[in-house]
Amino acid sequence: MDTNKIEKEKKEETLGETLKTVLYAIIIACLIRTFWFEPFKIPSGSMYPTLEVGDFLFVSKYTYGYSKHSFPFSFPPFQGRIWADLPQRGDVVVFKSPSDNKIDYIKRIIGLPGDTIQMIDGLLYINGKNIPREKKGRYVIRDYTPFPQEFTEYTETLPEGKSHRILEYSDDVMVVDNTPKFTVPEGHYFMMGDNRDNSNDSRKDIGMVPFDNIEGKARFLFYSHDDSASWYNPISWIMAIRWQRLFNKID
Repeated sequence: MDTNKIEKEKKEETLGETLKTVLYAIIIACLIRTFWFEPFKIPSGSMYPTLEVGDFLFVSKYTYGYSKHSFPFSFPPFQGRIWADLPQRGDVVVFKSPSDNKIDYIKRIIGLPGDTIQMIDGLLYINGKNIPREKKGRYVIRDYTPFPQEFTEYTETLPEGKSHRILEYSDDVMVVDNTPKFTVPEGHYFMMGDNRDNSNDSRKDIGMVPFDNIEGKARFLFYSHDDSASWYNPISWIMAIRWQRLFNKID
């Protein structure tokens, strides 16, 4: 018997099994990312103090049903949502920018369809009523910034009773501290960042976000690190992990 031929056949069989395993793994990963959970990284400070630069989180894709933006490359192109469930005020969501349907943003839903939203001297008004906030104290951002940035932290309570933390640099300096009165169209949502003076959201360039553009709800952090690590020092990679933030639920 030709031993060389047998060994060649075994190698081909082993390679084939390996390729099939890799293919199955890719298919399973794509299914999980599309229908269950997709990981996202926080690249900017617009959601401080809730989400920090360097956070990695999971977004549940099934919470609001599925639109074309639930799928990779927004394909297949279809209209509307299947198995739709409406978002709630206060949910932190990931969505595609309405201007190009490409860039991912993460913000908090502040306005529901039919609501009026306005900022007056840094205070939030929903349907003409001032949204209460309680001052908590000083908040300093030191990571991923050339110099420390100081803010005032508040706890804001939305009309349905849900509370969340926000930051304000000033109540009357930024353009977003005083806005026109916005009316949220049907089938759209008004998004705002928790870092109120450092967020590009529905008050400025993003505008109203169609329901179809919402990809999912932010659920929990699975990893987080600060900016202290050096690529040449593996020990610093471990020291940079924000252990206290791991697996924190996102409210």
